Amino acid sequence: MAVREVHFSDPFAGVRAGDLDLAVLWRPVREADLTEGPVVFTEGRLPAVGTGHELAGRTAVTLEDFGGQTCVGVGPDVPGYWMESMVPARTPGGRPVARGPVVSTFHEVLHTVSSGQAVSPLNEHVVQYYSHPGIVLLPVVDAPPTEWALVWRTGDLHPRARALVDLAAALGPHSYAAPGVEP
Repeated sequence: MAVREVHFSDPFAGVRAGDLDLAVLWRPVREADLTEGPVVFTEGRLPAVGTGHELAGRTAVTLEDFGGQTCVGVGPDVPGYWMESMVPARTPGGRPVARGPVVSTFHEVLHTVSSGQAVSPLNEHVVQYYSHPGIVLLPVVDAPPTEWALVWRTGDLHPRARALVDLAAALGPHSYAAPGVEP
């Protein structure tokens, strides 16, 4: 068994190429050649903003606060619906959310945010696994949780991978809460 990092800039490539039997990706995955399986964990969302950003002094934000902001952009290998599920092009009230500098790796996201060029939606696990100078992470009090599901090539699931999918379905999703993050 091997574990590989999946970059959000081309999230389905490893599964499609057969390099990965399964991937853990945020929902929804609406690709005809891929199957979205059970949700394995859920977590809250956090926008990352630069320390000098107008939102940086707050203790939390709402989805409406994304209005008028510029969020990082992603490349052409990311389906619009997939990124839209993380940060819609409009707030619930209809205010536009602009797309800005295109990034393709997580470290590019961190640099772009810390330099003040854009903000970025992230997920709670970043609190535990990443830190970067010049960035403030804020809970989004009204965002739906991000759901992370197992994904595989439709019609091509190895028996060991099937066993993992079945186990994940039987266990149900785990709700992740980062230490110190309160909505």
